[in-house]
Amino acid sequence: MDLTGSPIDRQNILNNPDFIENIQVFLGITGMLYDGEYRFTTAQIADFYEVNDRTIRRYIESSERELIHNGYCILKGQKLKEFKQLFGHIIYSDIDDVSQKDINVPLSKQETDKQKLNRLKALAVFNFRSFLNIGMLLTESERAKSIRSTILDLVIDSLNQKVGGQTKYINQRDEEYFVAILREPDYRKEFASALSRYLDMGNAKYSIYTDAIYQAIFHENASDYKQILKLEDKENPRETMYAEVLKLIASFEIGIADEMKFKYEELNRKLTPLELNDLIGRFTQHRFWIPQLEDARTKMASRDYGFREVIHERLEKYIQSIPSSDYQKFLGDRSKTLQERIDENIEVFKRLKER
Repeated sequence: MDLTGSPIDRQNILNNPDFIENIQVFLGITGMLYDGEYRFTTAQIADFYEVNDRTIRRYIESSERELIHNGYCILKGQKLKEFKQLFGHIIYSDIDDVSQKDINVPLSKQETDKQKLNRLKALAVFNFRSFLNIGMLLTESERAKSIRSTILDLVIDSLNQKVGGQTKYINQRDEEYFVAILREPDYRKEFASALSRYLDMGNAKYSIYTDAIYQAIFHENASDYKQILKLEDKENPRETMYAEVLKLIASFEIGIADEMKFKYEELNRKLTPLELNDLIGRFTQHRFWIPQLEDARTKMASRDYGFREVIHERLEKYIQSIPSSDYQKFLGDRSKTLQERIDENIEVFKRLKER
C-alpha cells in the first residue's frame, strides 16, 4: 500500500469502521468530543504531527474534497456557537495561529481571548478519520511517517486475524456466497447440456466456452484468473469468486443456453463454433448487461485489490475504494466461514434429503 500516493489505499483503510476504532484505541488519541465524534482544530493537528499550521492548510487546499469526505468540516452558526460554549477555553490559543480561511475573525492586539472568541465566525475542525487522513498525506512529518507504518502493520494483522490468513477465500465469508454456490451447479449443468445438444464440436468445447464467458465478463480466462490469485491446479476458480460475479456468470450461462436452443431450432442443426462465437458476442453487447457488467467488474477489481492485494490488470480501471458495507459483509459480525454456514444449516439439508 502507498498511503501518501494512493487515494484508493487511504480510503480503503478509512472506510473500515472497526479498524478506525481499533487504531484510535491503539494510538490513545482523543480530542474534543462533539456531536458523537472527537474533534481537532488545525492548530492541534499541526502540533500533533510537529509541523506548522501553514503546512496543514496547504494539504487542506490540495486534498479538500477527500478530507471533507472523511469528516473535515467548517463549523458555523449554531454548531459553532455550541462548540465555543463547550470548548472555548481550549481553542483560545488556536485563534492567532489559524488563517482567515480557517477562522474568519479580524484580530487586534488589544482584544482579550474572550473577545477574540466572540468574534469567531467559522472554525475548521477534523474528526478522527480526517485526522488520520492528514497523517496519510503528510510527507514532511516523521511522526506521520511512523503512524503510517503502524497503520499498515495493524491493517495486515487485523485482516489476517479475522480471516485466519485465508484472504484467498474471503469471498466465502459473505452470506450471499452460500446461496450462490449452492445454485451454481444447476446453472452450470444447464449450460453444459446446451453445449452438448446444440454445438457441433468435441469435448474441448466445455473449457473453451467457459473461458469465453469469463472473457466476456471480466476479460480473463480461467488460467489467467488462477495465475493472478495464485491458485493451485486442483483449486476451482469459482470457489474464490464473489457472489455477484457467480450470479452474473450464471445469468450468462443460462441466457446463452437459451439463445443456443433458439438458434438450433431456427437452423434445424447444431451450431458451428463460429456461429456460437458470434452469438456470444451479440449477447454480451446487449445494453441490459452494461450496468451489471460494470458492477461486477468494479466489485471484483476493488475487493481483490483491497482484500487480496492483487491487481487484475485488465480491470485496473475499475478499481475503487472498498465501501464500508463491504467491510461489514466480509469482516463484520455477520461474516462467517463457509464451514460455519454449513454447520448452521446442516439440519435443513438433512430434512431436504429426507423429503
